[in-house]
Amino acid sequence: MTTCPNYLKITLKPSGPHVSIDPHEPAFVQNPYAAYAALFEAGHPVFFWEEYGIWCLAGFDAVNALFRDRRFGRQILHVATREELGWPERPQHLKNFDDVERHSLLELEPPGHTRLRKLVNRAFVSRQVELLRPQITDLCLQLADKFSGKTELLADYATPLPLTTICRLLGVPVDAGKQLLDWSHAIVKMYVLDPTPADEAAADKASKDFADFLRHHIQQHKQAPKDDLLSTLIAATEDGDRLTEDELISTIVVLLNAGHEATVHQLGNAVKTILESGISPSKLFESDASTIATVEECIRHDAPLHMFTRYCLDDLTLEVDNASIALKKGQQIGLLLGAANRDPRKFDAPNQFNPERSFQGNVSFGAGIHFCIGAPLARLELQIGLRTLFERVPDLKLSTPPQYRDIFHFHGLDKVLIS
Repeated sequence: MTTCPNYLKITLKPSGPHVSIDPHEPAFVQNPYAAYAALFEAGHPVFFWEEYGIWCLAGFDAVNALFRDRRFGRQILHVATREELGWPERPQHLKNFDDVERHSLLELEPPGHTRLRKLVNRAFVSRQVELLRPQITDLCLQLADKFSGKTELLADYATPLPLTTICRLLGVPVDAGKQLLDWSHAIVKMYVLDPTPADEAAADKASKDFADFLRHHIQQHKQAPKDDLLSTLIAATEDGDRLTEDELISTIVVLLNAGHEATVHQLGNAVKTILESGISPSKLFESDASTIATVEECIRHDAPLHMFTRYCLDDLTLEVDNASIALKKGQQIGLLLGAANRDPRKFDAPNQFNPERSFQGNVSFGAGIHFCIGAPLARLELQIGLRTLFERVPDLKLSTPPQYRDIFHFHGLDKVLIS
């Protein structure tokens, strides 16, 4: 029987179970899976999370279905006005951030998303990710061979691997990586619960600086095209249609941010998972097949993204997991990816790390039209990065127990000291 954490409060109301979990509660930050397990055991895979003020889905099948449900979307202002929704006007101090977000693949809905995704797919998906294997392997070897004594895994391995790869792929300077990282970290703080005024100011400035940086490189690539993704995106056409400069900027920001942020923390989470599992890394990475299985189980077992929200596009009643929820147009619903990946109705012994389990599904990359466009690249980086790391440093161990950052949406470790 699962022990209910003392910070988890469940109140049964006529509308359904209401749950109180402070997302900053240290015990929850370090182990959200205990709360998920208690909710599943109590029979509440659908609940109203009071701190966020939204209904949340924790079940695997429910989350998977909602990703594909066209009654919900990542944005709402394409079908409603702010006045209709009772929303105030966006503050001017977030103008630069909003400009970058306006054409984001993560936020758009059809028909805008369909058009943009087609153009980006032509540039990104058509480039066979597998062709990047040699340079990713070389990079991993260079990074792993620099280890000596105690090493901070995130800074010295997990960060430079995807950041260098995406910079090279796009055709922006690798030596600008630290600045890109600072901008990215500032921008993603806007996606957490109640960002502070200081966080908002930093995100807006980072958005402006990032956009200015990209405008400069877009002009350079227009004048002298290269064999890289940025040049391909500039040249991409669909029935004579091209990406505007603003669309290019939003797309590149998404690719750079998503192209490293999640992979960095999935690498850190995976190393912690493997070292704590007691399973020999030599067994986990003894073949290509076992490597793939190990990576997929790492992605399921401790995902770097735990909440993805969607808007209800019209008044409706959602029938899901034996629950009936009345939703108004413009209400958000939370999809709990970390919980769905540990749904005991879908996975045997869900809290156990088991790369040999028969069903290796997960919802960590999303589904439907918003399925992560960079998933093939992320998987390749994880497969090569983890296998190379444990082959080059076979006696790798944690120097101190790592701690997770206090950012619920982005579930990743603060530091991973290894020796």
